[in-house]
Amino acid sequence: MLKRLFTIFIFGLVTFFAVGQQNTTVKIALLKYSGGGDWYANPTSLPNLIEFCNNTLNTNIYPEPATVEVGSPEIFNYPLVHMTGHGNVLFSDRDVEMLRAYLMGGGFLHIDDNYGLDPYIRREMKKVFPDQEFVELSPDHPIYHQAFDFDQGLPKIHEHDGKPAQGFGLFFEDRLVVFYTYECDLGDGWESYAVHKDPEHVRLLALKMGANIISYVFDREDDPIP
Repeated sequence: MLKRLFTIFIFGLVTFFAVGQQNTTVKIALLKYSGGGDWYANPTSLPNLIEFCNNTLNTNIYPEPATVEVGSPEIFNYPLVHMTGHGNVLFSDRDVEMLRAYLMGGGFLHIDDNYGLDPYIRREMKKVFPDQEFVELSPDHPIYHQAFDFDQGLPKIHEHDGKPAQGFGLFFEDRLVVFYTYECDLGDGWESYAVHKDPEHVRLLALKMGANIISYVFDREDDPIP
């Protein structure tokens, strides 16, 4: 079954890139997971990021993100899946198998720690790639230099524990397949102004970094492990 899904997903990606972004409506998705964590946090963040990318990068992403469960074969419909939350995460054996196949087949997962997610996501992603640890990306990694340059690496959007913002990665065959943004709260910065009342320059910073993630996923080439 997974081999067939693998083939469908690769065909979809090839079709998407062949016809070009401007003529294709593609969907991205929010990841729904078990364990009790609030996977549904920041409901305005992805729609706002999509609007920003469509207006700024001339992408043609469907305005409303989908919601997809980790273990669902529907995950193969989306070139990028976004994950957020504050609490516990628990992947079943099927979730692990499906997520591993998705990432190895060309999919991309962006994990944004909304505060409190860190110990759980590190534990669960170890199930997906047992032989890997998250590697901090250097500021010269291509994901920080797409449509917008972030010469210092990941920007700090919200303050929690006084720690610096860090961007971590997991790789498959020299390809970044998971980008984990920690102590940053990009998703909060993408939310509508009324939610957190962040200054406009802070929201713009977050949206620009989000646009870089979108651009990286759509235009990426294999890159070296830092």
